[in-house]
Amino acid sequence: MSNPSNETEWYQQSVEETARLLDTSPHDGLSEAEAARRLQQYGFNELIDRGGKSPWKILLEQLTGIMTVVLVIAGVISFILGDKEDAIAILAIIVLNTALGFSQEYRAEKAMAALKKMSAPLVKVRREGHTREISSREVVPGDVVLLEAGNLIPADGRLAEAVNLRIQEAVLTGESEPVEKITAPIAKEHPPLGDQRNRAFMGTLVTYGRGALIVTATGMRTELGKIAEMLQTVGQEKTPMQKRLEQLARTLALAALGIVVIVFGLGILRGEDIRLMFLTAVSMAVAAIPEGLPTVVTIGLALGAQAMLKRNALIRKLPAVETLGSVTTICSDKTGTLTENRMTVTVLDVANHELDLKEQMQNFSPRVRRDQVEPVLRENGAIPLVLTAGALCNDAVLEADPRRPDEYTSVGDPTEGALVIAAARAGLWKEELEQIFPRAAELPFDSERKRMTTVHRVPQSALPDLYAGFFAEGREPYIAFTKGSVDGMLEVSTAVWVEGKIVPMDDHWRERIRQSNDKLARGGMRVLGMAYRLRSSDAVNAADDPLESGLIFLGMAAMMDPARPEVFDAVQTAKQAGIRPIMITGDHPLTALAIARELGIAASERVITGAELARMDVPALAQAVKEVSVFARVSPEHKLKIVEALQSNGEIVAMTGDGVNDAPALKKADIGVAMGITGTDVSKEAADMVLLDDNFATIVAAVEEGRRIYENIRKFIRYTLGSNLGEILVVLGAPFLGMPIPLTPLQILWVNLVTDGLPGLALTVEQAERGTMRRPPHPPRENVFARGLWGNIFYAGFMMTVLTLIVAYSAWSMGLEAWRTMAFTTLTLAQMGNALALRTGSESVFREGFFKNRAMIGAVLLTFVLQLAVVYVPFLQPFFATQALTAAELGVCLLANAAMFGLVELEKRLRR
Repeated sequence: MSNPSNETEWYQQSVEETARLLDTSPHDGLSEAEAARRLQQYGFNELIDRGGKSPWKILLEQLTGIMTVVLVIAGVISFILGDKEDAIAILAIIVLNTALGFSQEYRAEKAMAALKKMSAPLVKVRREGHTREISSREVVPGDVVLLEAGNLIPADGRLAEAVNLRIQEAVLTGESEPVEKITAPIAKEHPPLGDQRNRAFMGTLVTYGRGALIVTATGMRTELGKIAEMLQTVGQEKTPMQKRLEQLARTLALAALGIVVIVFGLGILRGEDIRLMFLTAVSMAVAAIPEGLPTVVTIGLALGAQAMLKRNALIRKLPAVETLGSVTTICSDKTGTLTENRMTVTVLDVANHELDLKEQMQNFSPRVRRDQVEPVLRENGAIPLVLTAGALCNDAVLEADPRRPDEYTSVGDPTEGALVIAAARAGLWKEELEQIFPRAAELPFDSERKRMTTVHRVPQSALPDLYAGFFAEGREPYIAFTKGSVDGMLEVSTAVWVEGKIVPMDDHWRERIRQSNDKLARGGMRVLGMAYRLRSSDAVNAADDPLESGLIFLGMAAMMDPARPEVFDAVQTAKQAGIRPIMITGDHPLTALAIARELGIAASERVITGAELARMDVPALAQAVKEVSVFARVSPEHKLKIVEALQSNGEIVAMTGDGVNDAPALKKADIGVAMGITGTDVSKEAADMVLLDDNFATIVAAVEEGRRIYENIRKFIRYTLGSNLGEILVVLGAPFLGMPIPLTPLQILWVNLVTDGLPGLALTVEQAERGTMRRPPHPPRENVFARGLWGNIFYAGFMMTVLTLIVAYSAWSMGLEAWRTMAFTTLTLAQMGNALALRTGSESVFREGFFKNRAMIGAVLLTFVLQLAVVYVPFLQPFFATQALTAAELGVCLLANAAMFGLVELEKRLRR
């Protein structure tokens, strides 16, 4: 292969020459071995991310932070004044504090980077003649990428196929109108990108049609890669909670300055040493300011996003983690989200005949073998015609299962795959049908028409008798097949195929077809109608003769898509949590109602259709959505109206979507949820969250995870601010009892270092409490300090102060030399008791499981060991002004720790 280069004028090359230069095949693509070699050579197909922080930048920010600068100044002053022990100890605390801050922020950056990599979309490529689905990161030069409406182009390339293909290139050219694409070479010299109509570029969007792209450049070698630096100047979006806590940290910093002045002034008035009071004031300032609060919140949110990933929910935007806990309504698509999206054709209905495949067929699975032909599918002459129409008007393909080469499964849309498999069971294999009737043109499916049409050439040679029915009244060079919703098909059909004859579509046949459709839909089946029409060469190209008119209705195919077994329980869980599920589907109202009843979603028998929705204004719809939980025959713009109506009622809405036109509703919703399997790249880009398994139960699991994360962050705030308040009140309160200041500056810094770090982080990984999904959602605009959090903080801080001062005052008044060490140890251990009790919001820790959070147990034990070290290790004692405690003295400190734990548990019991 010659080295692909942006210098090659790919637009001037033919498709064949492009393939030759890239040593690939437009039909078969690359071999897996060659693709792996090229991935090694060219690297991953991704833009180099310069937006994140490098480890050196994180370290520099830690060293230049205001708290570190204050400590450095204090250390330098201590050294100048000759107090080398204090200076060394301050330096050690700076190193430890910086290391802890660095590890926290680096961990957050790594977590976010991992989430970005996970969000890379999947693309379909041809490898070794088969269609494969791979991550866009693994695309290499020479790959043949299959394109369809809704795809983001994963790399730059030369178009090898373009069927009604239009691509929106505004991201590169600024042109808002989609460009009609071609495959022919362009002779013009150096045309602008917008005029290179036989090429497609990374980051642009397929809005219509389909095609195939031979990749010529990946990653930073693409046109988008050239402007990557400009695209990467945008910073990480902060969540509302992060913004509020940053504001809180600034407010507390100002309060800390006031405390510093008060402590310093009171000490001077009492005749304390100026140097001692300066270091004490600085230490208290460091203790008072929760500088790590925003960082820990980021870690909590990022780790929460990773936990959601394990439950198949990929978070694309960090604020979504926070918002999930507030969701009050989940608007869900039916197919694939509430159901398995494992479509199987179960009934074929033609004029005067209905074939129930569940009763008639021996083999009823989503797989097919070439040696298994079901005779029952050939008994009625109309059935093969319906199956032929369904297989040809279809973009799904059959591929051999790599693990079972004699069995075939479908690749593509599940509904289309079910039709292809049903046809193959009758011996009508799509690849053979396309050789007989090659596709010449098409009108892709869209959500407005709810139909798809393909046009095929009719061979001049004799055709098998099986297809004679299509030409009962003559022969034309083309035949058009259309499939779609039965209601929509009746609008464009003027005749019906009845036992080998074409008869007019009168009221009798319309009513008969509608009744059959309703009966099948009432059974929860998805029903598609099939029709055809012969076309002359002139008619195919005539603008005034639309393809979808004057059709001959062939029959219907009904598909069973069973409800996911886990969804019923998920719906009940959502209802217990005060969350209302709503079904929104393009299917028949009776089909939707049958599934909604089965899953417990339907609150009444009423269903609102798209036609009714179109006539409603938002106020009328806002009233209707209070009572109706099922919406059918809905198009994407109706989804947007439903979201607006729910939001006008004060609801916090999660909305699912998978199509290109779902993007506005996904953006408007408080949580936009895209489908990871069936969703288009456009819907994923617009969404806040992607379901990797397309499962409604995953949304409910993500809501539970969101609630857990939000409550854990509140616990961390309660713990950190309560502990800091306790440290400040101990130093401020002691002089009022006639005591000297009970803590040295280094002891204050030590308590702040060891208690704020590991135990605080351990709180962010606490598991969900039992009642998490048995309470209503918290209000979305709720202040993080709502529901009595400030009261909890003051209670904890006050109790910690009282216990520490009781121990300190008693020991001091008894003349014990180690009274300061006892105060120091009591305050440290009391914070551990507080941390252990705060693991639950209102329930007892023992009921939830005392040893459930092993990270917390480990953090508390480590803190206890470190505290014992500064008390009992001889070379550390001079630094921290400690003395070895007797067993009785240590026992008193441990009792204070137990008392703190008990007081917090008592407060929770009183609140219950």
